[in-house]
Amino acid sequence: MNWLRSCFCRATLVCVALTACGSLSATKPAAPVYDVRSAVVLSGPNMPAELLSGINDRVNAAINATVRDTVLPRVVLTIRVVSVQKGLGFQKDRNVAKISIDAASVEDGSVIAVSAFDVTSIAADPKLADEILAEDAAARIRSVFSLSGRSR
Repeated sequence: MNWLRSCFCRATLVCVALTACGSLSATKPAAPVYDVRSAVVLSGPNMPAELLSGINDRVNAAINATVRDTVLPRVVLTIRVVSVQKGLGFQKDRNVAKISIDAASVEDGSVIAVSAFDVTSIAADPKLADEILAEDAAARIRSVFSLSGRSR
């Protein structure tokens, strides 16, 4: 009986070790990359104009600075600022924006990629909150769509 229990424990240990090694060697599939041609920023009413224009200017500057060596699916981004909350947290310096992005094909207009995320920034000066939030949102968009950095 001890022999059977010992063999079972060894077999279980080997299976667990092989499973752990298999998950280490597995690679995630690469995220699709697109040739972003332009972007437009939209929002509902009562959204700060400085935030919208800041995101628009930064993302379009990054699009213009990005050079692609390979032919990729061409898309146009529709960036929606869904909501903005300012003055959160104990020190009232945390700001959160909910962003939604659709990437539509240039050829036929169909949406081929969708992304949504929250951007959180900290601004000690409330006058700079929109500018800092715009930069953080644009940085996240540049990262998601593999665009070049800021060229301003």
